[in-house]
Formats: sequence, structure tokens, C-alpha cells
Amino acid sequence: MPLLTLSNITMNFGPRRILDGVSFRVNKGDRIAFIGDNGAGKSTLFKIIKGVLTPDDGEVILHGNTIAGYLSQNMDEQDLSGATLKPSNLIDLELKIDDVSGRISRAADRQEDATSLIEELSKLQSQYEAAGGYDYEYRLKDALAGLGLSDIHGRDDFTDLSGGEKMRVCLARLIVDRPDILLLDEPTNHLDMEAVEWLEKYLASYGGAVFVITHDRHFINQVATKVIELDGGHITEYKGGYTDYKEQKEHFIKSQSLVAKALEEELAHQLDVKQTMLSHRNISGYHQREKMVAKLEDKLEEARAKLPSGYAKMSFTAQPLERTGRSDRIILQAKELAMKFEDSDTNLFDALSFEVTADEKLFLAGPNGCGKTTLLKLLSGHAGEKLKGSSGTVLIGSAQSMGYMEQFVPFDDEELSCFDELVSRSDIGTTEARTLLARFGFKGEDAFKKISMLSGGERSRLYLCCLLKENPDILFLDEPTNHLDINSREILEDAIKEYSGAVICVSHDRFFIDKCADKVLGFKDRKASLYDSYYFYRKAVLSDVSVPAAAEEPKQENENTVRSVNRAQERKESAKRRQRNADIEKETTRIEAEQKELEAKFGGSCSSEDLKRYEENAARLSSLYDEYFELNDD
Repeated sequence: MPLLTLSNITMNFGPRRILDGVSFRVNKGDRIAFIGDNGAGKSTLFKIIKGVLTPDDGEVILHGNTIAGYLSQNMDEQDLSGATLKPSNLIDLELKIDDVSGRISRAADRQEDATSLIEELSKLQSQYEAAGGYDYEYRLKDALAGLGLSDIHGRDDFTDLSGGEKMRVCLARLIVDRPDILLLDEPTNHLDMEAVEWLEKYLASYGGAVFVITHDRHFINQVATKVIELDGGHITEYKGGYTDYKEQKEHFIKSQSLVAKALEEELAHQLDVKQTMLSHRNISGYHQREKMVAKLEDKLEEARAKLPSGYAKMSFTAQPLERTGRSDRIILQAKELAMKFEDSDTNLFDALSFEVTADEKLFLAGPNGCGKTTLLKLLSGHAGEKLKGSSGTVLIGSAQSMGYMEQFVPFDDEELSCFDELVSRSDIGTTEARTLLARFGFKGEDAFKKISMLSGGERSRLYLCCLLKENPDILFLDEPTNHLDINSREILEDAIKEYSGAVICVSHDRFFIDKCADKVLGFKDRKASLYDSYYFYRKAVLSDVSVPAAAEEPKQENENTVRSVNRAQERKESAKRRQRNADIEKETTRIEAEQKELEAKFGGSCSSEDLKRYEENAARLSSLYDEYFELNDD
């Protein structure tokens, strides 16, 4: 049953077209994940559906009496005015029911006929029941508790809530209202893992349709039955969750790339034929080939347009400095580290002890407010005088360099460009700087944008780019995937996986943790324990087990449980592969230069030894190329 139809939606912002003839349908029961790069136009499309913005062209059709509920990621657009969380339609119905009930009582006292009033009351009560009025308070209380706001229910003043709390209150009220379509723009922002898991279960069984903008890949896998990607103003639909989307997209790119390559080869051939016709003065044949070339050029343009706009871009591959010493040596020790609330005898977290080795990736996980960021600051030495009440010791080797990234990244000079900031913080040339910035999403003129003009996600990407280039022995990262779109998150993940130093990271991004973590320091009831994976940590929490579950063996192996078995070996193999790639590139550069020198002799002073050397070089180059492609074949 169709609830919403979008037909040829087109929207321009100045000279830029962000939506170019977007058309699709949302049916009852659909759970759609709406993905795309930051700034692609996803939130704009939601506002068009809600009528907040008017498109330049196209039509939005809400079928029948379909009601669309909208949650914006911008708190300034949320309405928390009034003294109750109950929606106005229920309040109006309650007032009408009270009024008619009073009139019925007065009519009975005067012994008047109240039949019509009783019929009116019955209709109002039916409307109230259909709107969920009788169990609204119960459902709202349950939703608020699931989203981590048990103490909010019953409040009549919301002005002192944080932005994250306001967002969760609005989300709870919206989902309890049960509109036909839920339009949710980044609903997992400001939610801890427990709240996200509660929301996943709720949305997975939602009776209407769910249309959600999100960069949370694990969330997409748990909730979505369809993925719609917005890229270059156009949309592409995929069945299933995020994993299904990735497989389908990779298959499509490979097949479509082959189509484009075949057209390119045929076009090159026809251009040669056309030129031959012209040189032989075959004007009729020349004009026929000219028409054929024009058709091939159109087909090639269409084939290329179907490919994602960034499909050919390079993925980030870290090239860290070679570090001396064994990779399993201990570079950080925390001994009986604890933190008390200020002016209180209660601990934020109890004493904990652990060690970090030279190339270990340790992730800190737990609910909001458990002390993850506080612990990260204590470990990195960024606590300063602001954090009183800590006890215990942190030991870090004096020769170890450290890099720290907090949630809101600072820059000393906001008037510098991205390029100038990177160059000022590293010994790097212009070409390498432009290439590195491009890999972090700053392509072309974007590399010269002023820092003051960057969005939150762009600031994070630039800071990470600079930090990784500085190549410290220990990276301390606090929610580095915040504000990053999916492509940027995958770039970061590849960089962290390849990074030869240690990483200590606070994150709520389960996909990120699963992909990169060697160990998880999981918080539960003011205590923290080490786990082999996020899966084991959550298993311990959900089963109310207080001891680590790292030693247990899962009954069924899956991607969440077997990631860290051979991570150290994988990194060693990766380092060997990187070194071999560098050796091959160096050798091929040398041989290609020699080949050019030999080719210059072919017209005159070429000896038999030169020819033999040329043949040997050609064979060696072929072998090196084959080895290079085999090493880098994903």
C-alpha cells in the first residue's frame, strides 16, 4: 500500500542542483535507510516531504490521510513549547470529552433526553482510542525509559535540558504518536548504545513506514529493508540492509565499469576508423563514422553517469613510519585508576588497571555518563585542573609521542586554509598534501577552504588528516566518527586498521568498533573490564554478568565474534605488503626510466646488447606489474 510518492523532485541551491529528478515510492511496512555524503541533500528532501521547503520542480503525494512525522537533527527546529508532552490532538479530545460528559450530567439532573450527547461522547471516545489516548502515557513512559530519560516523564519544563536530551524527548513523543511515516533525520545522534539498541527493536517492528537518514551502518543492518543512496542529485535503490547494499553496489560498479570500458574501446576504434576514412578521402564513410562516434559518445556519457560520482577515488592507505622495538611491548599502563564525582564520595568509575601494547587498538565503550571521555583525558594527560577526584597512576614511556582528538576539534588559526593547516603541521610537499586532502574528502578547491567555513564533519576530517600525518606513537580519539558520513568513516577505519601505532578510542559506532578494535574496555555499573570484542561486552551487559566474557566461545562464529583472533599477524602481513608495494614502485620507476633511454637509441645507435636488455626489462616489468596487482587485489 503506497503511503508516499515522490515524482521528479528537482531542487537547486544557487548554481548547484542537489536533487535532480528524484522519484520513488514509500509503502506501508517499508523501513528505508537514506544514505549519502554530508551535504548531498538528504535533509533537504525530508523538508520537501514535510512541506517546509518547496521544490523547483516535481510533486510530493501523501496518499489518502497519510500522516508523516518528522524529527529534525537541528534542535532549533524542534517544538518543546508547552507544559506537557501529550500532543495537542489528544488534549483537544480530552477537553471535548470532559465538556460532553459534563453536559450529559447536567441533562440527567434536569431529566432531559441525553441520547444525542451520549452518541457524541461515544464518537469522541472512539476517536480518542484510535489516536492511542488511553495508553499514551504508558507508551511515552516506556519510550523515554528506552531512550535513557526515565526521569523526564511528568516534567512540565524542558528549557534546561541539553540538546541531546531535547532530541530524545522529541523522538520519544514522535514515535509514540505513531504517524503513518516516520521521517527521522540522524535519530541515533546523542543516543548511547543501549538507547540505540532499544530504538532498533522498536523500529524493526513498527507498523507504519520508517524513512531514516543515518550513517550508522550497524543500525541500518538491524532496521532497514531497503537502502536509498543519494549521490550527485540522483538516487539508487538497493534491497536489504547495509551489508546487502555494499555487495549490490560493488557488483553494479564492476559490471557498469566493464560496460563503460567496452564503450571506450569501441569509441577509440571508431575514431581511428573515422580518421582513416578522412585520410583516404572517403567522405561518405567519414560522415557515417562521425554519426556512429556521436552515438557512442552519448552512450558512454550515459554509462559513466550511472556510476557513483566517487567510484574511482583512491581509498586511504596509511604509510606509517617504521617504529623500532617489538610490537607487543607495553607502552601504557593504568594502575588502580579511579575517578570520584566532585564533592562526593561516589565514584564515577571504580579503580581499574590495564596495559596497552605498541600497536594495540583499544576501544572504550559504555553508556553516556559512565566516564569514557574522562578516562581518555586522564590517560592522555588532557585532564588538567578541570578533573579533580582522580586517583591511581598512568605510566607512559617518555619517548612515546601522543596525538589527541576531542569531540569538538580546535584549530589555532581559523583563517588558514585546509591546505595551509596540513602543510604547517607536517613536512609534506604540495602534491602529497593535495593527494592526502583529497583522500579525506577535500578535493579541488575544497582544499583551499578556510577552516572557519568548514562544517563539523569537515573539521573532524581535516583534524584527523593532520593528526594521522603527524604519526604519533599513541592516538587518543574521542568519538572520531561523529559528524562523518559513511564514506568518511570507512576512510578513517582503513587508516586506523593500517596504523602501526597504538590507538585508544571512545566510540559508540559499533561497526567501527567491530572493524578496528583489538580489545574493548567496557563499562558496566561503575566498573570497567577488558573484552575481546564488543559482542562479548554487550553479551555480558545483557546477561547481567559482572565478569568478562572474553574467555567464552560463541556457539556460532560470525563477523562480530572472530575479528581479533589474528589481528597482530594481519598487521604484520599488511606492513610486509606495504613495504613490498613500495619496493615494486621504486623498481618499476627505475626500469621504466631505463626503458625510455633504450627506446631513444632505437632510431640509430642501438646494439644487440641494448635490445637484449630491453627485452629483459620488459619481462621484468610484466612480472612486477602482475605481482603488484595481485598484492592489491581486493
